[in-house]
Amino acid sequence: SWLFVAGSVATAAVAVQLTRRGLAAHLAGRPLPGRLAVLAFCVAGATAAVGVWAFADRDASVAVPWSVTLPLGAVLIACSTVWTTRQLAPQAVGIGVLSGFVTSLGDAHPAAAVVQGLVMATTVLFVVLAFRFSVWVLDVVLEMERSRGVQLQLAVAEERLRFARDLHDVMGRNLSAIAVKSQLAGELVRRSRPEAADEVADISRIAEASLKEVREVVRGYRRTDLTGELAGARSVLRAAGVGCTVQGEDGAGTLPEPVQAALGWVVLEAVTNVLRHSEAAECTITLERGSGEVRLTVSNDGVAADPGEGNGLTGLRERLEPLGADVATRH
Repeated sequence: SWLFVAGSVATAAVAVQLTRRGLAAHLAGRPLPGRLAVLAFCVAGATAAVGVWAFADRDASVAVPWSVTLPLGAVLIACSTVWTTRQLAPQAVGIGVLSGFVTSLGDAHPAAAVVQGLVMATTVLFVVLAFRFSVWVLDVVLEMERSRGVQLQLAVAEERLRFARDLHDVMGRNLSAIAVKSQLAGELVRRSRPEAADEVADISRIAEASLKEVREVVRGYRRTDLTGELAGARSVLRAAGVGCTVQGEDGAGTLPEPVQAALGWVVLEAVTNVLRHSEAAECTITLERGSGEVRLTVSNDGVAADPGEGNGLTGLRERLEPLGADVATRH
């Protein structure tokens, strides 16, 4: 029996290596490593033969079919990382037939041997297909991860296009007008016409209006709304696989606009830090209102190494100082 134990250990080692190589081949779209698969089946077959020889003359004859099924089934499970169900089913049936055959070599009734073979074939097929389903779930998870990455890239690209479109709409017309009026003013200056002064003044007016409009675009692009930032934080964290709970969100929209803007920047910076500097699985954002005071708390359960005081928190304190507010952090 010690030979069977040694063979089982060797079969397990080869099957684990075959599973590892099979998963890599599956993800890369390559076939199963042929030499390693042959080696694994040879080791499993030798272990099965040793098991039949070791347990054939013992009272516990039920060990004989299992000594055949377990090593061969383990290798077949490893092959299920790449092989399809159509390829796996005949192999499972073959293991069941072999198990029933070795059972019939003993004192078992032929009907009992047939039943034993059917039970073993069904068991192996069920376990192999269950592992095959796990590989399919892994494919789904990886595809979702890739889709999420593409989604984030598309969101960034869409936002860049939106800003470029807004900037083009604001500046395109005014810059064109400035160019035309500059050419006209230059021509009037060369002809010593008094209308040149009016054109130059008009150019100055358009330039000032353009500067104001650009500032409005930037202000609108960077404007922070607390309710929107809380919703965005929940969306971004959940997209990154971090559960997010927001408490007190209903009262966010009733706060004064300067307070909302300040707390919006707090949420933005805090969520950025959670994503960049932690390994959180859960994040909680709590908004509390007291008598003339508002407190926003962001906490997570996956703090990594202390990153120290960064530029983000320093800039946040500078934003909050005019409002008489402060930022407190705890590692």
